Amino acid sequence: MSELLNKKWRLTSFQTIILGFAGVILLGALLLMLPISSKSGVVTPFNETLFTATSSACVTGLIVQDTGTYWSSFGQAVIIILIQIGGLGVVTVAAAFALLSGKKISFMQRSTMQEAISAPKVGGIVRMTGFILKATFIIELIGALVMMPVFCKDYGVRGIWMAVFHSISAFCNAGFDIMGTPDSLYPSLTSYVANPVINIAIMLLIIVGGLGFLTWDDIRTNKYHLKSYRMQSKVILVTTLLLIVLPALFFFFEFSDMPIGERILSAFFQSVTPRTAGFNTVNLAAMSGAAQAIMIILMLIGGSPGSTAGGMKTTTFAVMIANAFAIFRREKDAQLFGRRIDCGIIKHAATVMVMYITLFFGGAMVISVVENLPMSVCLYETASAVGTVGLTLGITPELGIVSQIILISLMFLGRVGTLTLIYAVLSSSKNTNTSKLPQEKITVG
Repeated sequence: MSELLNKKWRLTSFQTIILGFAGVILLGALLLMLPISSKSGVVTPFNETLFTATSSACVTGLIVQDTGTYWSSFGQAVIIILIQIGGLGVVTVAAAFALLSGKKISFMQRSTMQEAISAPKVGGIVRMTGFILKATFIIELIGALVMMPVFCKDYGVRGIWMAVFHSISAFCNAGFDIMGTPDSLYPSLTSYVANPVINIAIMLLIIVGGLGFLTWDDIRTNKYHLKSYRMQSKVILVTTLLLIVLPALFFFFEFSDMPIGERILSAFFQSVTPRTAGFNTVNLAAMSGAAQAIMIILMLIGGSPGSTAGGMKTTTFAVMIANAFAIFRREKDAQLFGRRIDCGIIKHAATVMVMYITLFFGGAMVISVVENLPMSVCLYETASAVGTVGLTLGITPELGIVSQIILISLMFLGRVGTLTLIYAVLSSSKNTNTSKLPQEKITVG
């Protein structure tokens, strides 16, 4: 009987990931409710702390209270810890504690770690996790040291904490900042629009964090021998480069009223940050409708698999583009870098894309109706939430409970992955029917 119960209640990898994130968010929300978490010493309402904790753990950056002016040092510490856990992944952080304590990691735990970092196989997963943890803290430390002189010059000793906070937030693609002033809820890094050190440091942290842990491993192992890289790493690097350069060219003309140096920095920064960091150095609401539409597309695409970034992923986008080109050329198989893409991968990518677009549009429509807001503004907000970006046109603090719950759900789904949630729910149901239904053609397009 006990064996039966153990089998019944044994969690799958997907369920562990889902419950792990949910548990961390709930704990974070309760800690942020404590009077010590706010500068004024008041108890923050649960809906606001839940929103903040979800945004932190899901490395999004949407806020209902300004991080720099509302939360105390303790509250900011809770937020940055949630961001670090969310960026690395709950399972990776748990594995780190297990490794430090010298505990033996079971096969089931290794399998869960594999799912958490999107590794292709279980073998070597412990070594990979150790590499991820070391590389993460080294990169974040370098980022903090680079930005520290600038922040210390402007804020004194507090600049040390600001450098550390923004380095972790940028690497984890979270977009949280503590630059806030009482009269401005979304200053982000607008005061450093012309500062090359802050701009370049933040951009590099975002890019490196969004490349994915397997791509890091490829770069470390094969260095400059690009031909030896996995096809996935090649796809990620090329797609990332194109998604930075092409939008930056458009934004360069968008910011035509800026000096040339500031213009170049702003163009590249606004091209990098939507995937999926959430910092900004310009007034987003003042950008043209076309520029905002490009940012929505970038937010939905997001970063790469097994990275600190969210979104439907660069590989999903690349596979769908490759499949479209194969159809245009009347070729049987989609190809990337001389390799055929499995039909199952294409179906998986199409499913992810459809689910993200459905959540993006569905959430925006509900918020638009409930809040009586323009659809364009709501689309920007839901793209930011489901892509775990954090960019906003400024409507978040004004939203009601229903709209906040929708954004919380989108942030959670965007971080853990829509398919992960479905697999977690349906893991116990197995389709043992091997028979096939009759096939019939249907005209599409």
